[in-house]
Amino acid sequence: MGDFTRRAFLIAPAVGTVAAHLTLLADEKPAVLGGKPVRKMKYPGWPIFDQREEQALLTALRSGKWFRGNGKEVSRFEEAYAKVTGAKFCLATANGTSALFTSLKAVDVGPGDEVLIPPYTFVATLNVVLLQHALPVWVDVDPETCQMDARKVQAAVTERTRAIIPVHYGGNPADLDAILAIAKKRNLRVIEDACQAHLAAWRGRNVGNWGDTGCFSFQASKNLNSGEGGAIITNNETLMDRCYSFHNQGRKRKGGGDDEFSYSSPGNNLRLTEFQAAVLLAQMTRLEEQSKTREQNAQYLNNMLKEIPGVMPQRSYDGCTRHNQHTYVFRYDQEKFAGMTKPRLLKALTAEGIPARGGYTPLNKVEFLKRVMQSRIYRNLYPKERLAQLEQIECPGNEKLCREAVVFSHNVLMAPRSEMELIVEAVRKVQAHAAEIAKT
Repeated sequence: MGDFTRRAFLIAPAVGTVAAHLTLLADEKPAVLGGKPVRKMKYPGWPIFDQREEQALLTALRSGKWFRGNGKEVSRFEEAYAKVTGAKFCLATANGTSALFTSLKAVDVGPGDEVLIPPYTFVATLNVVLLQHALPVWVDVDPETCQMDARKVQAAVTERTRAIIPVHYGGNPADLDAILAIAKKRNLRVIEDACQAHLAAWRGRNVGNWGDTGCFSFQASKNLNSGEGGAIITNNETLMDRCYSFHNQGRKRKGGGDDEFSYSSPGNNLRLTEFQAAVLLAQMTRLEEQSKTREQNAQYLNNMLKEIPGVMPQRSYDGCTRHNQHTYVFRYDQEKFAGMTKPRLLKALTAEGIPARGGYTPLNKVEFLKRVMQSRIYRNLYPKERLAQLEQIECPGNEKLCREAVVFSHNVLMAPRSEMELIVEAVRKVQAHAAEIAKT
């Protein structure tokens, strides 16, 4: 497609009809059928690093103090991340899973308790509940936002419910107003799974600050990363004391040194290393600028994609004041794409040079969960009738989302703005030839 044709095509939504710009693509054979792809360039790699990370690692290395008990990097990072998120306290952990696990311990979730979680999330959200021998109770998602559907939370609460874990999937905040109102009414703990939402905000305040604790991940795919790593933020010092003690083999946060053989409670070793903290401090120097680039490109992409019939960009709730894009998500209406299945759509977009993925599959239907619910431990802890009830829970909103979601990694949003236009071009091109592609 020539440059003039491409520009005319891209501005068509503002000056003409959908049919007009589909016509421009009628003669362009899609790449999946042997045509020329829309783009061939690679998207920006991830992670991004330079001499800042190199110097930070050398400084930590040469200090000879590689453990948070005698080094300074972990404490420096905790102070910096608390400041960035607006929290009073921050505790660095080995990873995001450790942050969630530690938080559940701190709010005393254990055997016999129920924890409300959404089925559209990474498996860690489920695993930490199972590791406590608590009972995961699914709350269906709102397909438009990809978040726990707050309208369905109340019905899921029982006398056994101890906590709710809303997941700010993709950096898009869950409906915290509604969830927190129910939690307050029923005296429930709220652990925010903000592992993908480092700078996301709800009503001008960073996520992670609204519940009892907020949990973050710095795993290699995350917007802020150190290969592995995590953090807990809270504004409750008692909870911070409990989290610190559990993550550090039961040592006290105050009144006991890290190198002392003095323990106040059972614990684990879930500490972050000095090397990871050093890398995170260097990575944080780019965090705000990179986040703004992603957010601006995502909004630009939203405005173009929503003009395509059957394409629905992820929506945010009214209280969201910052959607910190860890992923970019849109849903597609299969009927508007000639009945094309999602695997075919993903294959066609990938062939055009757009690295589209399918997102999560239904977590509530993972095979191992049935085995856990039928295990000796769970049969001893919970009434047979309750376990049977949970197996019967249906999540139609999640099923719909898993069928329709198309996901781009955040590095796609780090590309120049013109690359967002090529994504739209690829989607329109595939749609224009959907009937032909659907038959392959």
